[in-house]
Amino acid sequence: MKHRSTRDAVEYLRKGGYLLQIDEEVDAHLEMAGIQHPVYAEADFAIMGTINPNQTKPEGPYGDHHGYYSLEHEFPVMQVEHVWHSKDASWPFTVVGRPPQEDTTFGQLIHDLTDPIIPSVIPGVKAVHAVDAAGVHSLLLAIGSERYMPHLERPEPQDLLTQAKAILGNGQLSLAKYLFITNDPSNELDIHDIEAYLHHLLSRVDWKRDLHFQTQTTIDTLDYSGRRFNQGSKVVIAATGPPQRALATDLPRDLTLPDGFSNPQLVGPGIIAIEAPHFTNAESSKDLQSFVKNMANGPSLETVPIITLVDDSDFAARSMSNWLWTTFTRSNPACDVDGIGAKSVNKHWGCSGSLMIDARIKPHHAPPLIEDPKVTAKVDARATRGGELAKYL
Repeated sequence: MKHRSTRDAVEYLRKGGYLLQIDEEVDAHLEMAGIQHPVYAEADFAIMGTINPNQTKPEGPYGDHHGYYSLEHEFPVMQVEHVWHSKDASWPFTVVGRPPQEDTTFGQLIHDLTDPIIPSVIPGVKAVHAVDAAGVHSLLLAIGSERYMPHLERPEPQDLLTQAKAILGNGQLSLAKYLFITNDPSNELDIHDIEAYLHHLLSRVDWKRDLHFQTQTTIDTLDYSGRRFNQGSKVVIAATGPPQRALATDLPRDLTLPDGFSNPQLVGPGIIAIEAPHFTNAESSKDLQSFVKNMANGPSLETVPIITLVDDSDFAARSMSNWLWTTFTRSNPACDVDGIGAKSVNKHWGCSGSLMIDARIKPHHAPPLIEDPKVTAKVDARATRGGELAKYL
């Protein structure tokens, strides 16, 4: 509800009585403070104050929804002048950590609310899925449409690229680091069935054509895969047309690995995780290049379009969620993506063979958030039937 003045807002709140605890003293404070903004009756708490753009204080480290402990940084400070609350106000809190945690429930609600309106907000886009398992902002899946040149014998992404730009220019979708987009002329894809979506896209992707990078750009504040705070890169992977390959459902029998690389594991159709030497210093960045060069001289990996280098391939391959989290929270596209037969043509980078993603933990990354089993057990006990927290669940 909009109010023309502070006095109107206070009068509205006073009439409600139970909405906010407004009395003569608070009314006087509003008048003395010269507050021109309404205090919304729907809020459980109203915290009012001023922000000095020239003042900052350190914040962190805190657990975050990517599953790491965000590091300490300077952030603006709010000087609180007034705090009001409604009758029987609730102060919500949540537990953050590696998904599924805080953002899982929020994300499901947001998808329920926004899925039906996406086509009207971004023309040509049928659906968008911010992948919770990958930390939400690290990976977006999208289904678009190809209407520009439908008569081509060999269709290639055209409208999809326009739609990808629109997605990355829209609100918090702009924080995405990896954006996979494809079309679905038969309306068979479910945007929330991640494994089916990846199977569809990886069967069709052409790494020579379908990779589109943005470098030196902004990423999520809580994403530490970039080399500087709030700065990293993005990549759009846009694929269309008929399937180009069958995807491997077993490890290639003739797969051989260079020294230092071991324990290949099949994550899903066409996706392999391989353990690599731990990333310890600047020299470690050469491991990816060395691996790609060595694999280029080996047997064909046409049925394996994606290979990820990880610290623990058993963990990464144990579930699709593990692989999504490991791969997309621990890689910076411009630095950590390479491929067999890579080259640039007219400033467009692509590769003729498997795409390689270096998803090892780097020294500049934030440390993973590891739950304390004792604390977890204590919370679980309090939330059980008859426990202290049971009535709130």
